[in-house]
Amino acid sequence: MNNWTKRWDDRYSSEEFAYGEEPNNYLKEQIEKLQVGSILFPAEGEGRNAIFTAKLGWNVSAFDISEEGRNKALKLAEANDVSIDYQVGELETLDFEEEQFDAIALIYAHFPAEIKSDIHKQLGQLLHKNGIIIFEAFSKKHLEYLAINDKVGGPKDIESLFSIEEIKNDFPNYEIIELEEKEIELNEGLFHNGTGSVIRFIGRKK
Repeated sequence: MNNWTKRWDDRYSSEEFAYGEEPNNYLKEQIEKLQVGSILFPAEGEGRNAIFTAKLGWNVSAFDISEEGRNKALKLAEANDVSIDYQVGELETLDFEEEQFDAIALIYAHFPAEIKSDIHKQLGQLLHKNGIIIFEAFSKKHLEYLAINDKVGGPKDIESLFSIEEIKNDFPNYEIIELEEKEIELNEGLFHNGTGSVIRFIGRKK
């Protein structure tokens, strides 16, 4: 097991949910604007966003490198009387198909810096024409907030954080519905608490 996988297995192995059981606010706000369909949640951890979306009637797929994350997500799904397709592994080893999804939700999906842009491009191939990306993750400016309060969470190296330019480069063939850097208040479980800086992006694939 590599260090990256071990880190997330350790974080998700406790009884309590690392980021809570409630969905992310931005996801909740955006998903309710869309027609129900099929959606993929990359780096979905303990499943709070996937389970919320499944309860709205979506056909939900998710993946993560953490077996512990999957175990908790499936327990949460059972408690909420929904089912989701949750695979464990790195994206290229999984059996998703091109243009399979109506939407992809990247909610704090901070992949290692050296592969994050490649993963965004690979994910784009799984979305069909007119499909929607919903994205919220920490911006490069977030390091300033982390320095004041480490309880807000997020990566501590600037390369793993996002800029508006990176998002434009990673998702070039999209109509930008919304793309902004924003200061927000987070109150998500044990590891996202306080004021932080995020990039928010809603894009429609051309």
